[in-house]
Amino acid sequence: MTIELIEGIMLPFLGTTMGAACVFVMRGVLHTAVQRALTGFAAGVMVAASVWSLLIPAMEQASGMGHWAFFPAVIGFWLGILFLLLLDRAIPHLHQNSDEPEGPHIQLRRTTMLVLAVTLHNIPEGMAVGVVLAGWMTGNETITVTGALALSIGIAIQNFPEGAIISMPLRAEGIGKGKAFLYGTLSGVVEPLAAALTVWAAGFIVPALPYLLSFAAGAMIYVVIEELIPEASAGEHSNIGTLFFAAGFTVMMALDVALG
Repeated sequence: MTIELIEGIMLPFLGTTMGAACVFVMRGVLHTAVQRALTGFAAGVMVAASVWSLLIPAMEQASGMGHWAFFPAVIGFWLGILFLLLLDRAIPHLHQNSDEPEGPHIQLRRTTMLVLAVTLHNIPEGMAVGVVLAGWMTGNETITVTGALALSIGIAIQNFPEGAIISMPLRAEGIGKGKAFLYGTLSGVVEPLAAALTVWAAGFIVPALPYLLSFAAGAMIYVVIEELIPEASAGEHSNIGTLFFAAGFTVMMALDVALG
């Protein structure tokens, strides 16, 4: 396993861990406007990554199909959407600023449900990083190591506020700093696991890479539309979430184009 591969897999998890560590240096809870801003930023990063790092490379790799080069991207995209829809229905979870759990009605602690909600949308992020790294490892000309690392850096940037959004409200509810940090960190553990598993699986099914890239894009877009955008635009001052969505989009777009 190369240093670049390890860095690519672990960078997003490092972002979550650093965000969760905010519980040691900040007091109280994040202001609602700040939460909306950070959520909007995360949504912008994920949408830009879906387009530039996943869907466009998927169609470029299928260019040999001529006018049908869009086909793998469409099929993979919809499979990703349906996969997240299935997980959304199968895993009990609770979104921030909500008192109504989603998924199966199972008696779980509120903290566990909050962590599961973040874990749920970290799965496609880990898959996205993994499939891009797998594309680079197979020598695909449309994916460079800097492009793969650009995606990892972009996901790490948007994971920083996610870690804080988990750990700080838990601390405000009376949970100790250490345990709140642990919960925030655990919410990101699934990302390196999903990334490593995707890298391993892609090695066996290289011809399916365009489908896997677009699959990850579909899963990420599902999370953005289902969860992040509603949270970023709810209530008053919804323009804050919109502006930070644009900021996240442009940051990820710039990273991908500049480093790709």
